[in-house]
Parts: sequence; C-alpha cells; structure tokens
Amino acid sequence: MSAKRSSRPARRSDTPPTSGQPGEQILSATRELLRERRFDGLSVADILTAAGVSRASFYFYFPNKQAVLAELVRRAVAQGRQAAHPWTDGRQDPVTALRAGTQEGARLWRENAGVLMAIVENWASDPDLRALWLEQMDLFTDAAVARIQSDPQALRRLAGMNVRAVAASLTWHGERLYYLAAAGISPFDDEDTLVDVLTDTWTATLYGRPAGESTDQ
Repeated sequence: MSAKRSSRPARRSDTPPTSGQPGEQILSATRELLRERRFDGLSVADILTAAGVSRASFYFYFPNKQAVLAELVRRAVAQGRQAAHPWTDGRQDPVTALRAGTQEGARLWRENAGVLMAIVENWASDPDLRALWLEQMDLFTDAAVARIQSDPQALRRLAGMNVRAVAASLTWHGERLYYLAAAGISPFDDEDTLVDVLTDTWTATLYGRPAGESTDQ
C-alpha cells in the first residue's frame, strides 16, 4: 500500500532531524526493520509501530517511506565518501590506499546492508529513488575522476581513454559486488575475496600489475 502524502510540507532533506526527535526515531526504526525485511514489503504503518510515533509526526518529517530511505542512503553514502579518502586525497601509495578504502567500503556495506540493498533493489522502479541513487553514485564517480586526473601514472595507463567512463565503470562495478556480498552471494560473501577482487580490478585498470606478477592464484 502506498503512503498518502500530507498537505503539510516535509522537512527539507538537507536539514535532517536531530537526535531525540521523532524524525530520528523514524529513521532508526526503518533502518532496523530493513535488517530483516524488504523495503517493498514495508508500510508506513510498520514504521510507525516500530518507531512509536504518530502518523502526523511521520508526515511532518517525511512525505512517504521513500523519503525515509533516501535520508538513510544519504547518511550511508556520506560515510562511504569518508571511506574512500585514503585514495581520493592522494596522500598515500595508491594501491595501499585503494585496499584500505575497499576494506572500509566492505565494512560500511555490511553495517548498512538493509538500507543499501533497499536502494539498489528499488531505484530503477521509483523516479525519486532513481534520481537520488544516480546522484549519490555520481559523487563517487566525480571523486574518482578528480583523483585519476591528478595522477600522471593513472593517466599514462589509461592512454587517452574517457576518464569519466572508466571511473563510472569502476564505481558501478563496486556497487554490484558490494551488493552481492551484502546479499550473501558466493564468492563475494567472503570479505577477503571481495576486497581482493575489487582492489585488483581498480589497480589493474589504473596502474597495471607489477612486471612478472601472475594472475593465477
């Protein structure tokens, strides 16, 4: 059952509720519900019961359950951008930094599995969620483009290829493998395997493998 929109405007998405407010209770309850339930089977009534708030309180903060998910996704993505800093800030050895960022990304997806699986499974069928997820993924792509363009080694490796296309393909490849890991799909449910594969993909694409290194395991 779809949520009914309130005539009272919801709070702005860039001013999320603060701790202790009903809006924060709604976010927390939805996050917990998504650990065990699919988003498409979740109703506003379910969220109200779990959060212990009134329907009026819900619609004061959010126009529908999609807006609740959107705020949770923004928070998770903000953490993800922090996780990518070892590589995007360019201050460490790039391969070491890529592995560190990938490990932190795996931890982030594990801790936010319900939320992030919900957006991956639903963005294609909802215009607002589609716009949100494309925007959030573009943030990662933009950061990767900036890092690649500042790195002469990576630019030499790409040899005139479309940097944005390469960055976007790597970013979306990561999204898919992190999703499979969160869904418990083998072999990516093994975190070491996930980190190894993603790190190798980024490293081989942007920097190549050291001379004489074999791809055989």
